[in-house]
Parts: sequence; structure tokens; C-alpha cells
Amino acid sequence: MRFDVLTLFPDMFEAVLGDSIVGRARKNGILTMNFLQIRDFSTDKHRRVDDYPYGGGAGMLMTAQPICDAYQSACAGLDYKPLTIYMSPQGRVFDQNVAAELSEQSHIVILCGHYEGVDQRAIDQIVDMELSLGDFVLTGGEIPAMAMIDAVSRLVDGVLSGEEAYIDESHYAGLLEYPQYTRPAEYMGRAVPEVLQSGHHGNIELWKRQQSLINTLNKRPELLSRVELSEKDMAFLEDYQSQQKKN
Repeated sequence: MRFDVLTLFPDMFEAVLGDSIVGRARKNGILTMNFLQIRDFSTDKHRRVDDYPYGGGAGMLMTAQPICDAYQSACAGLDYKPLTIYMSPQGRVFDQNVAAELSEQSHIVILCGHYEGVDQRAIDQIVDMELSLGDFVLTGGEIPAMAMIDAVSRLVDGVLSGEEAYIDESHYAGLLEYPQYTRPAEYMGRAVPEVLQSGHHGNIELWKRQQSLINTLNKRPELLSRVELSEKDMAFLEDYQSQQKKN
């Protein structure tokens, strides 16, 4: 899978995406990432990439020309248009479902805005989708882009050791993940649940499912309405809530 990122701060990406799981996938050729410095494409003699907005308003706006030229450079030699995403607080909120959708793409271009945003003509010219991490504003699109690339990359075949590495994680199937433990079996008077030490796979899987339901109910109850729950799941939750009221 290939990512091309149009940004004013390419070094930020190498610092984060050059190591660990994503870094290894890049070295192994599973992921290809190019971080293009938008300023390099400016035709201004001072390499400016921003100007005052028409109609007034605070701050500066990124100009269309260097962005569009950087995009053309990323697309040079292609016989297709890569999916192009603008990281924007006005966009669709990025979540695990979106990550799964994007992991099916072979080539994604990401535009990172800065200052007060981007000239709308650049967005109209190249952007297919706008994405946001949530209802808040950051200084630029770099941090959201890095988070998105990491989340999507983990779902690409070959990046992780296998599907089992992520199918139990929070949000993958709509529920939050169950609690996890490692050695020692007892720490500061707290023991690992006996069921996890029993070796009984059926009981362990049931415990994991029930703990995921409890975690989701207690931490993100709104997620339960989006998940297909079995009759056993619903009966367990009803019993759990009943016991909590008694306590």
C-alpha cells in the first residue's frame, strides 16, 4: 500500500512512522510512504505557501498553487487517480470502520492543512474525501494524518503477524477490548483471574466476551446500540446490570 503525504512538516512523519510495526512494514516493502514538502513546489521567490484570505479574517490561508503542484508530482506517471484525503475538522469522523474501508485502497494521498486552512480551489481540484479525528481543532493536519496512517496500516495484509493480532482489539468488532494480563500471576496483592490460568479455552473465550461487554457498557455504552448482540450477550448484560444495582 502506498501513502503520499503533502505537508509543510515532512520530518514529523519520519520521526513517528519510521519505527516500530509501521517502520518494519516499510522496510519489508509492504508499505510505501512519501512525504512531500509543499514548500518545495512554491513558485514564489521566497517559497511562500500562504497569503491573506479574501474577504478578511484572522490568520493566513495556504495557497492553491504549491498544493496542486505537489499533488501532480505525487501522481506523476500514474494512469489512475489515487484516493485523496484532506485532514479537516469539517470532515467525516475517522473511526475503525473508516480505517477498514481505507485499508482496501492501494494508494492514498493525504493533504495536511496548516494556518487557517487551504484555498478552497485546491480542495475542489484534488480532494475526494475529508476526514477528522473529532470535533476539535489542531494546529495542522499532520498529527491526524499520522494517526490515520497508523490505524489503516495495521489492517493491511502482512503488516501484523496475522488477523488474530487485531480482531480482538477495541472497536474492531464494535466492542471495547477485554482486560489483559501478563506475568507475574500476582502483583501487589492482585491476581490474574483464575479463568485465564485454567487452560480451558471455551471458558476463556466466554470470559473475554463478557468482559468486553462489561467494558463497553461501563466506558462507552453508546457503542452497544451499534453492535449485533446475541441473546446470550443481552441476557448477560441484563444480569450484570441487575447485580450492579443490588450492590
